Amino acid sequence: MKSVNPIKRGYLALEAWFNISFGAEWNPLYHLGTLTFFFFWVVLISGIYLFVFFDTSLTGAYNSVQYLTHDQWYFGGVMRSLHRYASDAAVMTIVLHMFREFALDRYRGFRWFSWLTGVPTLWFVITLGITGYWLVWDELGLYVAVLSSQLMDALPIVAGSMASNFLEGQLTDRFFTLMAFLHLLGQPVLLIFALWIHVKRLSHVEISAPRGLAIGSFIALLALSFIWPAVSHAPADLHKVPAVLNLDWFYLNIYPALDYLTAGQTWIITTGITGLLMIMPWLPPKKTGTAAEVHLDECNGCGQCAVDCPFDAISVQTRTDGARWEYEVAVNEKLCAACGICVGSCHSSNPFRSSGKVLETGIDMPQFPIDEVRSRTKAALDALTGETRLIVFGCDHAFDAAELKSRNIAAMSFLCTGMVPPTLVEYALKNGADGVFITGCRNGDCYYRYGNVWMDKRFNEGRKPMLRERVDRSRIHVFRAAVTDGRQIKNELAGFSIRIAALQNAPVNSASGEDGNA
Repeated sequence: MKSVNPIKRGYLALEAWFNISFGAEWNPLYHLGTLTFFFFWVVLISGIYLFVFFDTSLTGAYNSVQYLTHDQWYFGGVMRSLHRYASDAAVMTIVLHMFREFALDRYRGFRWFSWLTGVPTLWFVITLGITGYWLVWDELGLYVAVLSSQLMDALPIVAGSMASNFLEGQLTDRFFTLMAFLHLLGQPVLLIFALWIHVKRLSHVEISAPRGLAIGSFIALLALSFIWPAVSHAPADLHKVPAVLNLDWFYLNIYPALDYLTAGQTWIITTGITGLLMIMPWLPPKKTGTAAEVHLDECNGCGQCAVDCPFDAISVQTRTDGARWEYEVAVNEKLCAACGICVGSCHSSNPFRSSGKVLETGIDMPQFPIDEVRSRTKAALDALTGETRLIVFGCDHAFDAAELKSRNIAAMSFLCTGMVPPTLVEYALKNGADGVFITGCRNGDCYYRYGNVWMDKRFNEGRKPMLRERVDRSRIHVFRAAVTDGRQIKNELAGFSIRIAALQNAPVNSASGEDGNA
């Protein structure tokens, strides 16, 4: 049995509960990244509306916000509340996303770049929110402005004293307009650039949350905006210390520390935590498996593996070996996650080919080559006994398929079930298996992002290389399960075994033809 640390076990249990409540398609824990983008869109659209009425002068800012909040409460006030709560929601989804990657150990190895660039992105979001509170220019805005200036003054790169502007009442419209420019244009541009860097090594990046989840999230934000609308404190007064401040702890959590620490000490703590987070992928490092290898003798340059690669590690280039094909593929070893999805994408990964000879494919995994996949499948099938013989194809990052083995059930574990060529299922059914049971990471949560998606499309939606129509689908069952879902997968396998037994006297629609072309 695979060992599971308590944090991972607890998080998987939480995701399972959300799957029951929302279903895998709308489970918010599977869509934290796209939800963050959705909340950014809400912030952007509401912010543009607010800016139309916003007065960027020192004397007019507070009154313009008050007008939106109270005189135009039916729309401007709602927009302000949506702006506030969507901003808070974005911080929540970012922090949850980081915790999820940590809990499921998806921040080390080949994922180090995404983690390393993701941590500073949170800084951009936080500073964007801080300047937003500044612009309201109420008592809380003044509090934020003064303490932010103290923090800036503690940095050796800042000349002069920003805090003195507030202590001596020297703040001007020009300075306030500069802060408005930073919040409305400068910081958003930096945030967009940071997000682009964050996803640069990924392909097929989704930025749109599932429609139902997006609509539900927006309705929740809208309801909160009406029930608990965002309002301002009293106007900023440089000669008055406010008695009560209602802090937004998502953005302003560090400021109360300045009541007990110096600005320098606060910087040491915040930068220390940031630095620790950024080096976590190497505490300790995680080794990525051997990268995929291209065999040009079997590669026709179709580029399907490049299209399917979730980490943009495969590129299509002009042929270099003089073969009649125009293109070939190349693997960037630094980007390769060693998932094997490319093997399942290759038309040459066909166990019906090269009967009696070594099976080679256009792109292969050295640690588990396709010829070994075929030979182990055949050997496992030959060793089965009993009236109903099944084979389980599993995933190294999901429930341990080996726990399902018995005298009439064989089991093989792949780097990812996206590595399974559709023709391998057909091959198993033709060489002794009465049924093929495929498991792997939970639906919507493939360890390698797109292994589940591509496998489903190859089996059911005609994505190449596809499972041929004449293959008997009633003898194939897919049930995905995490390492903690042992009871569920065993019950599902038992039910599948019963169904296969009931089919034993029915005509078998097994595939024929030695070409095996998918």
